[in-house]
Amino acid sequence: MSQLPKQPAEVSVPTSADVARLAGVSRATVSYVLNNNATVRISDPTRRRVREAALQLGYVPHAAARSLRAGHSRMVLLPSGHIPGGPLHQYFFEELQSGLRRLDYTVVQYGSVGLTADEAATAWAELRPVAVVVPPGITLTPHGTGILTRSGAKAVITLGPDPVPGAHGLVMDQRRVGESAVEHLVARGRRHIGVVMPQEPCRESFSETRLAGARRGAESVRARVCPLPLGYDEESAQRLAARWGELGLDAVFAYNDEYAMLLMRALQDAGVAVPADTAVIGADDSLIGRLLRPRLSTVRMELAMPQPLAETIDRMVQHPGGPPVHHDLLRTSAVHRESS
Repeated sequence: MSQLPKQPAEVSVPTSADVARLAGVSRATVSYVLNNNATVRISDPTRRRVREAALQLGYVPHAAARSLRAGHSRMVLLPSGHIPGGPLHQYFFEELQSGLRRLDYTVVQYGSVGLTADEAATAWAELRPVAVVVPPGITLTPHGTGILTRSGAKAVITLGPDPVPGAHGLVMDQRRVGESAVEHLVARGRRHIGVVMPQEPCRESFSETRLAGARRGAESVRARVCPLPLGYDEESAQRLAARWGELGLDAVFAYNDEYAMLLMRALQDAGVAVPADTAVIGADDSLIGRLLRPRLSTVRMELAMPQPLAETIDRMVQHPGGPPVHHDLLRTSAVHRESS
């Protein structure tokens, strides 16, 4: 007769009462210390004793229980999807998450691939976040905003270029990137400008808005803008460079520095002189672009906020119900180097 394997003994989970006994304080004091409650005065030695006891026991506060007591969570939801990467965006999200952690929020990333806009909003609402920060490239509708606010979200913030009714807007308008690039090329005397459109799906939202900005920059001087589909591989770049002569272009804004470097090498291999025949400009101001020959012109992007973003979100959470606020976060400037 076979025997069932022995089940592991149930692990005893340490409680705040255990921490209180070990530290020689009340459970209320444990709660004040571990929840960073600044409204109650507790001496530094007591705080250290409580934290050391919690560390010794391996005690971790129960987030769900804390949310029930407070009436809301401290969770800020950051949906994730096919978001185009770049140095500025990486820095932005790192600063956002570290800033929110310092303010005692828990940042949770949630995959939204495969969901419609309103399905995604419903899935986010099920987690009962206190705030939702929707990155560019992920769609939020007015209906989705309503779902989130009715579920208890005190702040719904979008980072895309277009406002959403009912949501706060912290805009990173990619049109500025394309406009700055084309204005630079026009100032250098170029009038027939190609704009690289990456074929990778995750870059579509950025490439379309950068193209719109490029057209806006060309409009006042009647410059010609020609979209150029390009995959991120050498073969695609070589095919585009091989027909460069028939395109009649004297400049190209290559979406970002990576695509600019890829295309510039293919153009040089095809006998197109840079910048004599074709001026080239990228975006992101990457270090490697400064090391090329010729050195790569680029669009530098910077964040412009009157205060750290995490503090802005915290203020929205602390004072809900007001009219949506909108800030333009992105500042751009063209950097002239040898390639243009």
